Parts: sequence; structure tokens; C-alpha cells
Amino acid sequence: MLQVKKLTFSYNDTPVLKDLSFQVKPGEHLSIIGESGSGKSTLLKVLYGEYDSLKGTIFWKEEEILGPKHNLVIGYSFMKYVAQEFDLMPFISVEENIGKFLSNFYPEEKQKRIAELIKVVELENVAKTKVKLLSGGQKQRVALARALAKQPEIILLDEPFSHIDNFKKQSLRRSVFKYLKEKNIACIVATHDKEDVLGYADKMIVLNNHEIAVNNTPENLYKSPKTPLIASFFGEFNVINNEIIYAHQLQIVERSDLKVIVKKCYFKGSYYLIEAILNEKTLLFESKNLLSIGAEMYLEISE
Repeated sequence: MLQVKKLTFSYNDTPVLKDLSFQVKPGEHLSIIGESGSGKSTLLKVLYGEYDSLKGTIFWKEEEILGPKHNLVIGYSFMKYVAQEFDLMPFISVEENIGKFLSNFYPEEKQKRIAELIKVVELENVAKTKVKLLSGGQKQRVALARALAKQPEIILLDEPFSHIDNFKKQSLRRSVFKYLKEKNIACIVATHDKEDVLGYADKMIVLNNHEIAVNNTPENLYKSPKTPLIASFFGEFNVINNEIIYAHQLQIVERSDLKVIVKKCYFKGSYYLIEAILNEKTLLFESKNLLSIGAEMYLEISE
């Protein structure tokens, strides 16, 4: 497994990561979340050996992962890293990019592997197209497939679906994470998108103030968010009597102690997000029906 102990990293004298400790088992999916600048991408680069840590240790099984001070060539054969910059070869095809580092001694196996990965990232219709002609989202999928080509034991993904349009994102996410589980490939995903986490991640780390604020399952953190930062990752929320309440946990009733005045309504598809005023403060709740601006409503907290 990956074992990280007391990991600390700084840019010059600016602290980025402080005393991080966690582990990832083979085949496990760990999500890293946090606000912009919290150190998500930096953590992946330190784990990959692209940066030298100030202190602490990183091991994958029995092998220590070290930075450029110790390795002439960055990276390890058992680990792949897909950054937000894709570093692809633009003048060769999608197939050729994916198969670039696969052995030519077994051409049939190589082609079978390439075809399998093209299917995983849903690029069958552009397999023979030169990468320079692809969209940003398509290039991101090629980078994912190329990283998986030699079937690493662990893969680090930095915002892996950020360039993918919504028409493809959901099915691609299911396909990639299903493949990683089937092949028992551990993955660490730095993301700002809850859809990368819910339904897929086994564990979730929240970075805040350069440290691990919490390390738990997504389900536990969703059901019992300890801070507004955690709640905000999952959805719209309120703080009522020092308690974090999601917008969907409030329902309209005939009479209660929570009397609000409707200010705005936002259509969200299957419901309306209602912005209301409670004691001169903004409160958010959900309604199946469109409400009149200025209407008085009573709310209660549902279980």
C-alpha cells in the first residue's frame, strides 16, 4: 500500500503541506478535496516524486518514493500521474499515443490493449486521428488512456475530467473508475467536483490550512459535515442555530418557528432552489414548485 507519514513541503519559505499522514490500499480510491491553493496538485506532485519533500516519508509497499534530489529520472514504473497539462505527442494518432510505451514484441497484444483502453475512455470514433486535431476534453481522455496503458499499480489524477464536457463526463467517469476497480489499480484523485467522489471514492481527505482537516468516507462526511468547508463541497447549505443544514433538508410546513420570506427562485431541473430571508439573513431551501417572490413560508428540518 501507499504509506505517507508526516509529509511536509514548502515553496521556498511558503508552507504548502504540513505533517500529512495517510495510506491507500491496492485498488482503493482516495479523493483529495480542498479550496483552490490548498495544495491538492502539489501533493500529487510530491507523491509522484516530482518535488522533494522537506520531511516525512512516502512508501509504495517496500519502495520509498523520492524526489529529483535522489532520482535522475522522475517517476516510478508502478505509478502514473496524469496532470492538467497532458504532455501528448501532437503529430501522431490517438492509437499511437496510447501505445507509445507498449512493447512491439507482441503486436497483437499491444493492439488489443490499445483497443481496450480506447473503449474505456470512449474515443473509438477518433482512434486514428492526430492528437493535434482533438479538443481539450479528448486530449484529456488520451492522457488517461496512455497512463493506464502499462497498467500501473497506482495512478494519480489531477482534476481528471475538468476538460470533459457534460455530455460525456458522467459515462466516462463510470467507465474509468470501474476499470480501475476491476484491475485493482489504486487511485488518488485531486478534485473540486463532488461527482468525482460520491459513488466512487472509498476515502476522502479534506485539505485546509496546509493540513488534513479530516480523513473519512464520503458518506460519513456528507451525512455529518463538521465544517462549512466540507458541507459546501457537497451542496448548498445553511447554518441554523450553529448546526449545518443542507438546503434539501428543509421542507415547507403549515407552521413552525422558521418563518422566511421568498426572495429568489432558481430552476434546477427536478426542483427549485429558493433563496429566502430568515431574520435578515439569507437561507436556502428546495421546493418542487415555483414560489412567489415575497411569499411567507414556514420551514422545518427533515431527517
